[in-house]
Amino acid sequence: MLNLVFKRLLAAIPVMLVVATVVFLLLRMAPGDPARVIAGDMASDEQVAQIRADMGLDKPLATQYLRAMGALAQGDLGVSIISKDPVSTLIGQRLGPTLALALCAILVTILAAIPLGVFSAWWHKRLIDRITLAVTVLAFSVPAFVIGYLLILVFSVKLNWLPVQGYAGLASGFGTFLYHMVLPTVTLATVFVALITRITRGSMLEVLGEDFVRTARAKGVPERYVLYRHALRNAAVPIVTVIGLALTTLISGVVVTETIFNIPGVGRLIVDAVLARDYPVVQGTILFFSFVYVFINLVIDMLYVVLDPRIRY
Repeated sequence: MLNLVFKRLLAAIPVMLVVATVVFLLLRMAPGDPARVIAGDMASDEQVAQIRADMGLDKPLATQYLRAMGALAQGDLGVSIISKDPVSTLIGQRLGPTLALALCAILVTILAAIPLGVFSAWWHKRLIDRITLAVTVLAFSVPAFVIGYLLILVFSVKLNWLPVQGYAGLASGFGTFLYHMVLPTVTLATVFVALITRITRGSMLEVLGEDFVRTARAKGVPERYVLYRHALRNAAVPIVTVIGLALTTLISGVVVTETIFNIPGVGRLIVDAVLARDYPVVQGTILFFSFVYVFINLVIDMLYVVLDPRIRY
């Protein structure tokens, strides 16, 4: 187990290096001058040149790259051009709402998608299975921003049950927290509920046709034990894979949802940094999301061994 963890950590180093290099080059190749943005439209060429020198943008591209990689190797994500705060501090300030939204969404996804997928496979080719397939296809086809605005229209504007926008942390009370998180959570989770339901259904259908399932039924094992103890555990590897990928996508893909519901998370931080040409913040947040992606994939690899001990051999 420790050997596997060590190998995965070593493999993550070149991945992070490639990501950092690609992000660095893309940001430098993008149109626009951050020094001009900071200086303003009324600034003189001398003032813009001074800002470029202070930011190190007047140096050759290779020099800028080596400086950036050297700072990154020391754990320094840089300093925001706009606010002058360390990028790590900005991410830490915005991480709470993003994690809260992502964790709520993945919890709703797991609690809804796995039972739906199991029962859909159990009632294969019957009415409930066909209805589930139709609903999941529709949910997977509708963009998240459309779902978000529809939910706001119905539950906030028409019924006035839930707030249109805003975020309240746990410090303001658990009820207030849930009151503000319902619509963003449903918006973010809908697509992944549809995806994981279909993956669970397909994986369960494969396992339910195996000999050990027929043997368990022939021995008189109750159907709920057949479904959850025998079939679901053996079908869990592809389901866990998709859940892990969904979690990484949830954490790194909350930009649209946070923008719609005005949630001050990392997604909004990225949007603001892109609009302001704040290179260090954009690069730091993307690297942070890349690290989260690699870490979650490492956890998934460990779960494979737990769910299917044959993998370790």
